[in-house]
Amino acid sequence: MAKPYDFPSDLLAGQEELHQVRAELSALLKRLPWSVVPLDGFSDDNGWRKVERPASPGWTEDEQAEVEKLRQREHELAVFVSGHRFWSELAATERVDARMKLKHAHEAPAQDED
Repeated sequence: MAKPYDFPSDLLAGQEELHQVRAELSALLKRLPWSVVPLDGFSDDNGWRKVERPASPGWTEDEQAEVEKLRQREHELAVFVSGHRFWSELAATERVDARMKLKHAHEAPAQDED
């Protein structure tokens, strides 16, 4: 059976917020035009697969600011989680396993497999 870890509440909260910020950023980037600046559309079938893009109106200043805000927060949280004091309390050989468990700590516990 895998070893359980007693993660501090601030580390769990930081990891959960990191998941949320990354999901929000991903959803925002999927909604935005493909180019930050206005560009004409193009079609290219000279490569190994055909690539087509419609004309892009670019991102508004508000959209650019929102992406920047989310990226900055993502960076802050990643630094917080990866540099948390908890990691120094573990043996080096346990850190990778603990990090993987933390990434999935927000998920419902899996049923024991026999």
